[in-house]
Amino acid sequence: MSQTDLMLIRRALISLSDKSGLEERARRLIAHGVEILSTGGTLRALKAAGIPAQDVAEMTGFPEMMDGRLKTLHPRVHGGLLGRRNLDNDRASMRTHDIPEIDLLFVNLYPFESTVSAGEDFDTCIENIDIGGPAMLRAAAKNHPFVAVCVDNVDADAVLDVMDENGGSTPLDLRKTLAAKAYARTAAYDAAVSSWFANEIGDSAPGFRAFGGHRLSTLRYGENPHQSAAFYSTSEARPGVATARVVQGKALSYNNLADADAAFELAAEFADEPVCVIVKHANPCGVALGKSIADAWDRALMADPVSAFGGIVAFNRPIDAETADQLTNLFLEVIIAPDADEAALDILSQKQNLRVMLTGAMPDPSQNNWTAKTVSGGLLVQERDKGRTRAEDLKAVTENSASEDQIRDLLFAWTVCKHVKSNAIVYAKNGMTAGIGMGQTSRVEAARLAARKARETAQENGWDEPATHGAACASDAFFPFADGLLAAIEAGATSVIQPGGSVRDEDVIAAANEAGIAMVFTGMRHFRH
Repeated sequence: MSQTDLMLIRRALISLSDKSGLEERARRLIAHGVEILSTGGTLRALKAAGIPAQDVAEMTGFPEMMDGRLKTLHPRVHGGLLGRRNLDNDRASMRTHDIPEIDLLFVNLYPFESTVSAGEDFDTCIENIDIGGPAMLRAAAKNHPFVAVCVDNVDADAVLDVMDENGGSTPLDLRKTLAAKAYARTAAYDAAVSSWFANEIGDSAPGFRAFGGHRLSTLRYGENPHQSAAFYSTSEARPGVATARVVQGKALSYNNLADADAAFELAAEFADEPVCVIVKHANPCGVALGKSIADAWDRALMADPVSAFGGIVAFNRPIDAETADQLTNLFLEVIIAPDADEAALDILSQKQNLRVMLTGAMPDPSQNNWTAKTVSGGLLVQERDKGRTRAEDLKAVTENSASEDQIRDLLFAWTVCKHVKSNAIVYAKNGMTAGIGMGQTSRVEAARLAARKARETAQENGWDEPATHGAACASDAFFPFADGLLAAIEAGATSVIQPGGSVRDEDVIAAANEAGIAMVFTGMRHFRH
């Protein structure tokens, strides 16, 4: 098929839900002698601005109906978009049926994603599913050798700029780029609709699963410099790294974003008290509750002052000046919080490279969302781990029962452990992590690693003994043998929380009773890979 590189734009169809900048762009088209077709609110906006435009209904001879559901689904519209200008049969059909050529399509779709995010009811969301728009975008993209297609203002500006440079024409390479983006946009839009619909009807494993997103930024590289990467937002209405306002600092990297997400999601688990979470390589290294976030930061830093250097810090409360002043005493990569006052931002601005992200709100740990992991040739999709354990859910299995203070620390350690890479062991005392062992291939090694970290932290802080002495110990999965429990007891743990469920539970319980410690079962596992 012969493809002419430059195609002159004579006629454009514009139909927009977001009409920002419409008048200026339309006038630029008119300056090139372009005839404008339009519909509904876009047509009214053009006419109100004194810009000549023809109603699509006038062109098709078919009125808009069904509350706007039926406007552009007509052969004269789609024929104008799909007709191949270099094929005699197509041109003959267009002449026979009086189908005008449409050289430019500018459509941004009904705001379905934002309607869902706003929490609108089922019927309102349904009415915000665009039908004609995606159909036209796909048609124009398919016929990109002859038609330019725009899905947003960025695209429209790119087209207008090249028209200025090329006497009203667009080059083929741009039309190909726009076509690829149009298909990605409709795919992301349909993914948002299908995911919402599956959730509405309670289908946790639909026969087809689609994911889509909008690129927020192209990153310098991925986990390593030889890997390319980009950051995309989805239609998920969840406060976090994708919705945050970055108020200062260097450009965020792939690892910054991944670590900030890990830290913020853990901080969100603690709604009732101020908390500080310090993360390195997607694992918490220091987590602490406090009377204030300044106090929480001080305690989280004490939990592992060595690992905190160059870390990512998350809070569940707005940052104040006192906390900001303390934060500037250590090299940090990222701080993420729901907000910060002006005094705090002024202090943090002294660290020009420090990235500060403000989300406006905290994510809901109990919200029903999905996560996905790529595998060779496929995707693993699962519910977000929204499992939570309360004191009344615990099953005491030892002769000695846990005290109220121990239960508080057990639940704190258990919550932190949920966010640590498996195999995971977390020691905690007085609402502060005492030692964290993560990512080990055996549970006993995770217990020993956490204990070693606690000993090093005690030495760093000048303490007489590690904070594991008299601490609570959490294990993300059951102890398959008593050796892991014995390692925790050797470290000084006096209470243990674990899921239970091993065929050797009785041996583990017997070891706990022999040591005189308290142990509780949760009946829930928190593997994390």
